[in-house]
Amino acid sequence: MRINRILVVMTATTLLLSGCKKDTEPSPDKDPDPTQNPTSSTLVAEAGADQAVQLGATVTLDGSGSKDSGNKTLTYQWAITQKPASSTVTLSTATAVKTTFVPDKAGDYEIELTISNGKANQKDKVKVTVTPIPTQAKLLDEVISAKTVLEDRVPDPALPDYIVDKRLVVQAELAINPGVTIAFARDAQFNVTNTGGILVAKGEAAKRIRFIGKEATKGFWQGLWITSESSGNVLENVDILHGGGRVVYMSAMAGLTLSGKAQLNLKNTLISESDGYGLHAADGTVLREFVANKFSNNTESGVFVSADNVKALDAASVYTAGNGRNLVEILKSNLSPTTKEIVWKALDDQTPYLLQNSVTVQSELRLEPGVVLKTSRNVIIAVDSKGSLSAVGTPEKRIKIGGLEAEAGYWRGLHYSWSASAKNRLEYVDLTDGGSSASVSGVKSNLAVSGSTTLISVKNCAISRSAGYGIFVTYEARNQLSKDAESVNKFEDNTQGTILIGN
Repeated sequence: MRINRILVVMTATTLLLSGCKKDTEPSPDKDPDPTQNPTSSTLVAEAGADQAVQLGATVTLDGSGSKDSGNKTLTYQWAITQKPASSTVTLSTATAVKTTFVPDKAGDYEIELTISNGKANQKDKVKVTVTPIPTQAKLLDEVISAKTVLEDRVPDPALPDYIVDKRLVVQAELAINPGVTIAFARDAQFNVTNTGGILVAKGEAAKRIRFIGKEATKGFWQGLWITSESSGNVLENVDILHGGGRVVYMSAMAGLTLSGKAQLNLKNTLISESDGYGLHAADGTVLREFVANKFSNNTESGVFVSADNVKALDAASVYTAGNGRNLVEILKSNLSPTTKEIVWKALDDQTPYLLQNSVTVQSELRLEPGVVLKTSRNVIIAVDSKGSLSAVGTPEKRIKIGGLEAEAGYWRGLHYSWSASAKNRLEYVDLTDGGSSASVSGVKSNLAVSGSTTLISVKNCAISRSAGYGIFVTYEARNQLSKDAESVNKFEDNTQGTILIGN
């Protein structure tokens, strides 16, 4: 076995590369059996040519050049055998023909490929030399107070066009052209303010805009913080990487934070490698558009938003991709009264919603078939006289409402109180884990109904694992639940019984 070696001579703009072709010999695990076919396979492992890249660039390793002369099926195993001190980098996958990684420190990386045809193994190594980001990028002023356009200055997309050493405060319209990369120093901040700030960052599919750390490390910089109330704020085809290094608002760290009455259009944007949440959209903020975004490899959940912002989330975005908690977390907030129906969508990647705190529904809320709604401990969902809740699933796409953990009495339950809306329907719903404490009249249950004007229809539901009753109906609401409720629904493992009518 011989390993490619490349001599790297670097100036600020020049790389001189030279190499030699690999020449590997098979090393079978055991000597071939001479009684078998004397023509044996020859294995050649090929991990690809050595590479020289800039810090923060994605490195792709390709083992497809590996061969077996007998055309046997090959398996692949990649492993990092050498990396700079304090590097915590890992491979995207270890067993595919191709793998990637993003170096987080300058220096030499050595990656070993082992191929096997089931009888013999062969190894090869590739070296990746990573150099620091050069200083040709332009240092941005700390405050932008006049209309400004940032151009794509450096042709190499792996290199930054601009550097932010401390902070970038935007107090006017800032337009960022496709292909621009801004690298932020440790703990640096990017703040688009409500004192005239507007951010228009529209990249293209082949020329994305990138906000990155000067080092490709989780939480290296603080992140993007928008307080601007402008409806013109837009992020499209943008990557926000390595943020979430410090608390920005309400004790939360995030790659992208919206607070106050901020507004934002967010499309085709990647938020990754945050040491907090991916997106934090606080109560009072508005997600105007939300289309085809991805949240990956963030320490907390990918998305942490107010109840009012859940309706903006689209089904096709990717919320489950290696985050610390693959949930859409809903922060402490209420659904504000509105004349329009609010719809919480079933997400294509089946990510559950998590209610961190109790919520009062004061609007028309509808859960789509397939929605999974989990709650934190002791949370209650209260539907009052101003609101309604419709959760109508199908036999194939049931709606699931229960505790974050499958435990009797984990949360308080669902309570309809004085809501006279004919839209209050529960059908093909799995309602579980309620009864941590009483919702009304000292009685614990998964579902509570109170108020003489409350309307509620419950059919084809599975109501189980309550620490009290499955359903509790107060005396004043005794005529509001159909008499066949026990026969048209399924009750299991409810500690005190199926249905209790108060007296």
